[in-house]
Amino acid sequence: MLVLDTITRRFGERLALDDVSLSVPDGRMVGFVGANGAGKTTTMRIALGVLAADSGSVTFRGKTPDLATRRRFGYMPEERGLYPKGRLLEQLVFLARLHGVDRGVATRRGQDLLDRLGLGDRSRDKLESLSLGNQQRVQVAASLVHDPELLVLDEPFSGLDPLAVDAMADLLREKTAAGVGVLFSSHQLDLVDRLCDDLVILHAGRVVASGEPEKLRRQRAGSRYELVAEGDLGWLDAVAGVRIVDHRRHGVVLELSGAPDLDQTVLAEAVRRGPVRSFAPLLPSLSELFQEVSR
Repeated sequence: MLVLDTITRRFGERLALDDVSLSVPDGRMVGFVGANGAGKTTTMRIALGVLAADSGSVTFRGKTPDLATRRRFGYMPEERGLYPKGRLLEQLVFLARLHGVDRGVATRRGQDLLDRLGLGDRSRDKLESLSLGNQQRVQVAASLVHDPELLVLDEPFSGLDPLAVDAMADLLREKTAAGVGVLFSSHQLDLVDRLCDDLVILHAGRVVASGEPEKLRRQRAGSRYELVAEGDLGWLDAVAGVRIVDHRRHGVVLELSGAPDLDQTVLAEAVRRGPVRSFAPLLPSLSELFQEVSR
């Protein structure tokens, strides 16, 4: 497990990170989201030892990472760092060798990753000959070629088409299934919602929410409910403490205020009047959750 504990970092007078704490358990995928300038990239660089924290600590499986440990990490920076005139497979082999991988093993892994990402027949092409999206696929392969024990990926899905996104998602799931912890940042909240076991939201250098996405939604569900029932639901207008905030094809969205058991009162009356298909708290989307905690 990677653990960042109360990390603080300043750049001159600007406080970039303010007591940031987060963890990336082995075998779990953690989504790291926040607006531009929130501090995500700075946090990732400190986790990897690229930057030093002003205070706080970074540990991996209970120990402060040394150079040998960091060689077992995989990192994909937001600023892409491959060589435009280098051939794809040669670059992957070179990078794997820097991590201590045998040349033969590096060649097999590099070719397998290119195959998995739809670039197997272009392994001898120069990087600059590829589209930007395909260059991104190679950058993904570069972070994986040495078979890391921890993955830290800064906007890995940026510029990828849907097929490449699916291929990347499959690779990441395979890694977590094998016990690898994954931390990735993304502005694509639908992908974060789809892939992540845990979520960390950063705002202005502070962690403002963290945990399993479903639990965070339930904590923020508030007083809105969705009622799907047959028949006319106009009777709800006469119930004290009930406000219809949206009409949907087969039901309504209600906002309840007043008695703590008002939801049970509404449900009982709806059942008395006819079949009820569903009645449940309306959980916020990840986008709504993000907007609420980032205000």
